[in-house]
Amino acid sequence: MRSEVLLLALITGACTWGFRYLPLRMDLSNLRPDSLAGRFLAATGPAAIATLFVAEVMPYLRQPLATQAPLALGTLAVLAAFAASRSAVLATIAGAVAFGLATALI
Repeated sequence: MRSEVLLLALITGACTWGFRYLPLRMDLSNLRPDSLAGRFLAATGPAAIATLFVAEVMPYLRQPLATQAPLALGTLAVLAAFAASRSAVLATIAGAVAFGLATALI
């Protein structure tokens, strides 16, 4: 393995660990939601989800339109379930089930 790849993996891992571990250890009880740190921490979760979604979707968008149906159905199921229940757990399960069924049927 090249040393540049190893260094990049170590830096990425350290930053990921820091973003997950440090907010759990910090005393955030006095943190105001409208402060710079409060806004940053509130935006980190949605930004991470959007990044993972884009990374997962990009390979599907390069394929023929017919193979994109499971992606579209899974995404619609996530959005519909979250809009109906406001539960990330139910939305995740609905998306996984819709994606799996669409993949199996196509």
